[in-house]
Amino acid sequence: MNRLHFLVLDRSPERRGELVALLRGADHQVEAAPDGASAAESLGGNGIDAVLLDLGMPGLDLPALRKAIFSPDRGEPESLEAAERRHLALVLRHTEGNKRKAAHLLGISRSTLLNKVRKYGLEER
Repeated sequence: MNRLHFLVLDRSPERRGELVALLRGADHQVEAAPDGASAAESLGGNGIDAVLLDLGMPGLDLPALRKAIFSPDRGEPESLEAAERRHLALVLRHTEGNKRKAAHLLGISRSTLLNKVRKYGLEER
């Protein structure tokens, strides 16, 4: 299962805590927000994959949240090289540095992976 980055926005601190614990127990990255303003701030460029939202929350500014989620001003997209470097680093962390396993997951040969590791300076220090 892929690890996702969640944002939990709930008016009930108990329910918010339970949701955070449940998602973290399933090995997901989770941020919690006590109000709409905090949620909108958390959405700004943090790579949130999913939002759990209490629609009954008093004072919830849905247009502001929608704007934060679907903001057209997300900056310039990263280069393909930058995306490849970031993905290789992520896979190597996932495999705890096991290059054979990482190459298998990526569907490339180990020698190709080693060349890319050198190219992007991802050698273990």
